[in-house]
Amino acid sequence: MLPFTHEQFLSVFANYNTAIWPVQIGADLLGCLAIVVLLWKPVHADFVTACILAIMWLWTGIAYDVVFFSAINKAAYFFGTLFVIQGAYLLYSGAYLGHLRFGLEPTPTAWVGVGLVIYAAILYPLIGMSTGLTYPQMPMFGVTPCPVTIFTFGMLLLTTHPISRWLFVIPFIWSLIGGSAALLLHVPQDWLLLVSGFIAVHLMILRDRDVRRLAANVSA
Repeated sequence: MLPFTHEQFLSVFANYNTAIWPVQIGADLLGCLAIVVLLWKPVHADFVTACILAIMWLWTGIAYDVVFFSAINKAAYFFGTLFVIQGAYLLYSGAYLGHLRFGLEPTPTAWVGVGLVIYAAILYPLIGMSTGLTYPQMPMFGVTPCPVTIFTFGMLLLTTHPISRWLFVIPFIWSLIGGSAALLLHVPQDWLLLVSGFIAVHLMILRDRDVRRLAANVSA
């Protein structure tokens, strides 16, 4: 049993989207920039992408969870803390240490990543609208938890080198929380979230194992 109704849930989105406009456009532009630098690979492309992901997590944790969602669910303070930690870790691992290297490779893992990115940025709002949701009562890309998490899974699957599995912990936790709530709240665009964590973690473990095995064979 959730501590709020479906109507209250939608009202939070309506109030949030109205209050932060036009930040949603900025989030869309950041998502486009992440895709452009992924394909173009200019200098500091990996730094830029890591910062974009971090900004989305930090903004969502503070602006959405703490400021707005907490009005109907006090657990939002905990959720917001998780999102801020994830954003900070993306900055540390990707922007500061430079451990995140993104690229489009012809592998099944990368293509699943592309699929998740397309889903979060394009299909997610279209599915929402097909169920009768209209702006401002719908979760928007880059500024709300579920599309941010799906987009992040997709981008992490588009990394080209082994990465810290700690980067998946909080997104995986949210995939279970947000995905389960989506079933109870009848939010079909979020249903993929429930399985995306399992898919992304499994593929990343296999990918990193193969990369390390290849590196060991080359050095042998």
